[in-house]
Amino acid sequence: MFEILAAPDHVAAYRLTGTLTEADLDGVVADLEDRLSRHEKLGILADLTGFEDMTFRAGLKDVRYGLSMVRRLKRFPREAVVTDKGWIESFAAIANPIIPHVEVKCFKPAEFDAALAWASEIEGGPEA
Repeated sequence: MFEILAAPDHVAAYRLTGTLTEADLDGVVADLEDRLSRHEKLGILADLTGFEDMTFRAGLKDVRYGLSMVRRLKRFPREAVVTDKGWIESFAAIANPIIPHVEVKCFKPAEFDAALAWASEIEGGPEA
């Protein structure tokens, strides 16, 4: 399941819980594309504290969408990941240096406000 969280409009903030489905991913993509129509760059916040898995079809759709975004990665300069799961932190640590133009940083659940603030502080944000 996914939930759109309260955040500045230039931050796409989501809470993903349980098993993510293809319909959930469609909702995330629709919200991202809507925000991209209004902003040159977006900060991303993904609260994965309750995330468990994703269906095979959701995984395929996620990979397809991710590959379609390769040329637009500069539009997502910061991705804050809120998690208490070591495997997600490890994945983020591996992905961070190999994803061009995107800085990924993990935060503990108690640091949610700091994660949101960090994701909000992007070049081209509303204060620029």
